[in-house]
Amino acid sequence: MELRNLQYFVAVADEGSFTRAAARLYVTQPTVSAQIQALERELGEPLFDRLPRSVELSDGGRLLLPYARQCIAAAEDAKAEFSARGSLIRGELRLGTGGGVENGAVPAILGAFHQKYPGVDVELVEATSSPLVDLVLGGRLHAAVVAETLQPLPAGLASATMFTDQLVAVFDPAHFAFEGAAVALDAIARQPLITYPPTSALRATLDASADDVSAALNVRFVANDVRLQIALVRQGIGVAVSAGSDPALVGLDDLEIRPLDPAVHFSKAVVWRNDVRPGAPLRAFLDLWESGVAAQC
Repeated sequence: MELRNLQYFVAVADEGSFTRAAARLYVTQPTVSAQIQALERELGEPLFDRLPRSVELSDGGRLLLPYARQCIAAAEDAKAEFSARGSLIRGELRLGTGGGVENGAVPAILGAFHQKYPGVDVELVEATSSPLVDLVLGGRLHAAVVAETLQPLPAGLASATMFTDQLVAVFDPAHFAFEGAAVALDAIARQPLITYPPTSALRATLDASADDVSAALNVRFVANDVRLQIALVRQGIGVAVSAGSDPALVGLDDLEIRPLDPAVHFSKAVVWRNDVRPGAPLRAFLDLWESGVAAQC
């Protein structure tokens, strides 16, 4: 099984089209078709269902896809590692990020990383915490910045805390009113809430805090993007529960922003696999990460 065949297979799977895959790979469509047919002959079954205007993965294709991605990622990591032996790191760093990281050290660290290692391409993947952790475990990402939860990390992952924050209530005083400098969690729970989706670690932290005070949350809208949460608040839909340091909360003169009572704190951390030796780009990133955290303390 040739790596090139797997690269063509992944491109077709991602694009849902032989023609678009060919454009992405800078080859002709017959070349892609020939490579896929050769791979299908080798494996003994079709990898795609050919439809009139597109293609879809067959059962065999869905089975092969994660293995193909892992093979391609491993080959890229190997090339980066050998480039590093000559003290010139090349390759790719695949980093997952959630909402709010633009307010922390990540952009500065990536800026320093680019200045020091311009030969490394950086791919940023945005998602909520749970999918990002799965992508790191599966080898699709080298590392990810996620919100920490009360639950321990899965086996095989290491982490380093980036910063701590707290959830706040954001509401339009024309539609909602609460007593005190902080909003009681049991009081806010009775209102229609706008907050993070269930796959977000911040949502898990909020749910756990509500359980502690025996409050049943009335979550009506979910969005991981705080800017969208705020847009919904301005429509009078409900009260947002958002990360307090998110840049979207700066300059909201028309809205109220208050801490919760009891306070709901959380931390953001970078996670990576520690059951395999990190490749050179990830080691370089973590070295800069440690320096960046030390500089902020």
